[in-house]
Amino acid sequence: MLRVFITAKKEVAEISELHSGLTRMGFVCSVADTGSNFSEELINQVYDVLFVDIDGASAQTESILGQLGKLRMTGHLPVIALVSDKGLGHLDSNLAIDDFVVKPWNLAEVVARARRAVKHAKNVQNNDLIKCGDLMLDVAKCEVSVGGRLLALTFKEYELLKFLAKKRGRVFTREALLNAVWGYDYYGGDRTVDVHIKRLRSKLGNSTSVYIQTVRNIGYKLSTEV
Repeated sequence: MLRVFITAKKEVAEISELHSGLTRMGFVCSVADTGSNFSEELINQVYDVLFVDIDGASAQTESILGQLGKLRMTGHLPVIALVSDKGLGHLDSNLAIDDFVVKPWNLAEVVARARRAVKHAKNVQNNDLIKCGDLMLDVAKCEVSVGGRLLALTFKEYELLKFLAKKRGRVFTREALLNAVWGYDYYGGDRTVDVHIKRLRSKLGNSTSVYIQTVRNIGYKLSTEV
């Protein structure tokens, strides 16, 4: 069941028909007037896809574009523009939308595009976020948090943790980690890996090796059991 938010002129018949059609198809729909500050509601509520009505009126369009930019900074909510013929000129490559349909639209096409956009967004999120219990790596932002608390990691600490997290459960020797994170031309000893693991565990609050586990006589792995 997909949750849809539509920002458009409520009194327009085609918007009412779209709302009714999507509801019949099993979508949960909310509609806000074009002039509303819809971005605030979307930041605080959970929706799967946003439809925006772009009719070409400059003041209205500028407001919408500004709010879409704000939404892009808080996450990847799929955005589909409902575009009139005169609104097509506003669809340049910098517009923060994922897809568009031109009025008069076909309900089956709108549904298909919505589902496609949501699927793509989930794939993007899955690739960008790596979770291990309370540990989360946001690869897109190069951020690491534990229980919602952001950690201050050095570049090599982050790269080492990311490498282990992307191959969670696999055991790597110190030499393999050294080559993967520091490079084959690094002349330091594998003691470097131990030092960075110790620092990571300290910052993760990981003194009992809950996240990064030592495999005796071999090396390290990121746990699959958290």
